[in-house]
Amino acid sequence: MKELKIGFLQQHNVSDASVNIQRLSEGIADLATRGAQLIILQELHNSLYFCQVEDVNNFDLAEPIPGPSTDLYGELARQFGVVIVTSLFEKRAPGLYHNTAVVIEKDGTIAGKYRKMHIPDDPAYYEKFYFTPGDLGFRPIETSIGKLGVLVCWDQWYPEAARLMALQGAEILIYPTAIGYESSDTPDEQERQREAWTTVMRGHAVANGLPVIAVNRVGHEPDPSGQTNGIQFWGSSFVAGPQGELLYRASNDKEERIVVSIDMHHSEQVRRWWPFLRDRRIDSYTDITRRFIDE
Repeated sequence: MKELKIGFLQQHNVSDASVNIQRLSEGIADLATRGAQLIILQELHNSLYFCQVEDVNNFDLAEPIPGPSTDLYGELARQFGVVIVTSLFEKRAPGLYHNTAVVIEKDGTIAGKYRKMHIPDDPAYYEKFYFTPGDLGFRPIETSIGKLGVLVCWDQWYPEAARLMALQGAEILIYPTAIGYESSDTPDEQERQREAWTTVMRGHAVANGLPVIAVNRVGHEPDPSGQTNGIQFWGSSFVAGPQGELLYRASNDKEERIVVSIDMHHSEQVRRWWPFLRDRRIDSYTDITRRFIDE
């Protein structure tokens, strides 16, 4: 058994970024002292989810990579000897910004980064206003604890993204996330959405024979424009094994700091029992690159 202890922070954010960062730092220290080797943070964890509105002043939240946040989380990674998956608003150049996950190695260096590929544009999720689609492809990041297939939030709905990570040797799929309820939806509809979110990623685990971790924020964040009632982020961060089995699922309305152990060798056994990669008909999939097949 190759045991990997994974820690995650499901947190409610406030408008003061320094408070968020301080609480994240405390959480990282706590998880590390409890044995976590890999610590995963939620999407855009330093600030409120600013994409509820289209406001050019929000670009002031962006920063270069390397930059202040990678320095800060790098020092924490070095201090505690852990690998950290961060999620940052990257300023690549004037007028060019990305939603970028950065993996920090346990010596404090940057192991690699992933720029979010699928960018949503829905009421209260106006991400296309802020983020240029990623251009680094779906490439796992090599670390001292294994190859991490890091994707971000909206990427979670796309089996192609998970598959391409798996085909390049990812040993685990990781999704920093910021997703919640639309206040006008009925409780039944809200629950359908939350369960669909969990189910699709558990399907990625099954289809690829890999563990999956999704880390979501929690709590209510108001809409600065007042046009909606804001977002109630549904938490429910989870760890699933390579057969889609739920090893842990967090609360939908409370903050949590959790350490979960995963048997990383179990993926090998699952892929022997269910050899989906062996039986793929790669000679018949060329149409997958088309937007839609009309004829």
